[in-house]
Amino acid sequence: MTGAGYAFHHGDAEAAAAAEQRRLAAVRRYAVPDTPSDGTFDKIASLAARIFDVPMATVAIVDSDRVWFKAAHGLRGIGEIPRDPATGTGPRVCAAAPDEPHCACPLAYDEPYVATDARTDPRTAAGPLVHDDLDVRFYAAAAITTADGHRLGTVNVLDTRPRRPTDDQLAALQDLAALVMDELELRLSALHTVAAERERRADAERLARTLQRTLLPPALPAVPGLHAAAAYHPASVDEIGGDFYDLFPLDDGRWAFFLGDVCGKGAEAAALTSLTRYTLRAAAIYDPDPCTALANLDAVLKGEYQGDTPRFCTAVFGVLDAASDGSFTVTLAGGGHPPTLAVRADGTVEPVSTAGGQLIGLLPDPHFVQATTRLAPGDALLLYTDGLIEARTADGSMLGEEGLARHLTGHAARGADGLLATVHKLFTDLGSGVSDDTALLALSVPPRRTPRAAQENR
Repeated sequence: MTGAGYAFHHGDAEAAAAAEQRRLAAVRRYAVPDTPSDGTFDKIASLAARIFDVPMATVAIVDSDRVWFKAAHGLRGIGEIPRDPATGTGPRVCAAAPDEPHCACPLAYDEPYVATDARTDPRTAAGPLVHDDLDVRFYAAAAITTADGHRLGTVNVLDTRPRRPTDDQLAALQDLAALVMDELELRLSALHTVAAERERRADAERLARTLQRTLLPPALPAVPGLHAAAAYHPASVDEIGGDFYDLFPLDDGRWAFFLGDVCGKGAEAAALTSLTRYTLRAAAIYDPDPCTALANLDAVLKGEYQGDTPRFCTAVFGVLDAASDGSFTVTLAGGGHPPTLAVRADGTVEPVSTAGGQLIGLLPDPHFVQATTRLAPGDALLLYTDGLIEARTADGSMLGEEGLARHLTGHAARGADGLLATVHKLFTDLGSGVSDDTALLALSVPPRRTPRAAQENR
């Protein structure tokens, strides 16, 4: 009667209690109790029954207050039994206390525990399974032992008639207990792998979110007479996208803004996004003409990635010029980018097209197209990347520029925040149809307050 950490002798109560706590910690480590039935362990129990030619066999895990059967061959409707208060640690086939001369606990033995006739064996004669409906007469168990010496439970065989097992049968029972332990180790390793992968993905997601935030302005500045709002809708939480936007003042009192999308995902896209954003800001300092700003970006990208795989982007760059009547003149230039949408005060939607503008950083001599529009009080402007219009609707068709325009019709009075709320609801409705990141920038001019409205607000 030996075993690592087990002290069943009289007078060793404290040591036994400490050993039991360590054993229970091992049971928790392998997380077996209350898991679903499993074909692998069912086969082990069935094989044990065939080797011994007995009607009943179990793979049992001894918990703090019960014996839980991971597999139970021939014991229909029995998934667990209370832990024997007499033995303290073993299945309820035994009765003697663990500090008596003949210990009744199967977990206390290195070798298989055997009761050839449970009615006459002093360790088991008073055991409950001997006297209940099962009428157990023969019982043998081999401990399921961890590499660090903790016994999680036993592989058991039971019969209703006395029998004397052979040495080969008992050796096979020990082998089956070792197989159970091997399988538990494999599953524990798989659990650790899954947990590590989840943690790795969580770390990657946190890193992606952090890096993504560094590629976008933390907040948009307040523009007198204008309301601005922006949003970023990632298609994946663990991938860094290449969409970008910005709004900033120029030295002459005007304001510049841009929005775009670089090719690719991940760290390379992040580096290109950072370069693009700061290049456009720097270009606007020297010459805020929209076409010139895009041309400067094109030159920088070609110089930076010369000889490497081409890196390119689409973008729209604009300048806001406030007028004395409260309106804004907007001058835009586009390079391969979808049209900006002007949502008028009456709810109509007009595209501000820069069609013909070509990709930035890819072609030898790209052409950029400029357009001008006026934002009057009550008007709004929406810039977006192509992840929005390339999203699929419920019928599988692409939303497209016309579909987006139809969806926005009638939403002008809600301003920049209202536009983004409308698009956000659209994203929600599209659900899994959205497969790419989308950046949004909305600019709106507050409607004029009528004398009656001003009177009501006093």
